Amino acid sequence: MKCLSSHTIGMNQGTFELFSDFQDGGEMWTGSVPRKVSRAVEFSEAFSAQPMAHVSLSIWDMGNDSNARADIRAENVTVTGFDLVFRTLSDTRIARVSASWLVIGEMADPDQWQLY
Repeated sequence: MKCLSSHTIGMNQGTFELFSDFQDGGEMWTGSVPRKVSRAVEFSEAFSAQPMAHVSLSIWDMGNDSNARADIRAENVTVTGFDLVFRTLSDTRIARVSASWLVIGEMADPDQWQLY
């Protein structure tokens, strides 16, 4: 569990299309080996400590001729951003994925001055 020690808490969120591979025969739609797509997310303002990040699928359009296998996560979380990573394996055919994210963490308190 992460305990926030500041009364100044910030939240940042977003949604975007991670890929759309069915239109042009991209690797997520046609591939048959482990595949990975990563996208850097930058926060609108820096946190004062590493925030907690939550990611989820908002659209998952897949073929129905194979098992559904997917992994989505936030990696390399820093005070300024993180990498949103989606993976699939084997013969899973994924046409497109959109992802949503939410970060919550401590923000700098404008009333707390650092003189030295």
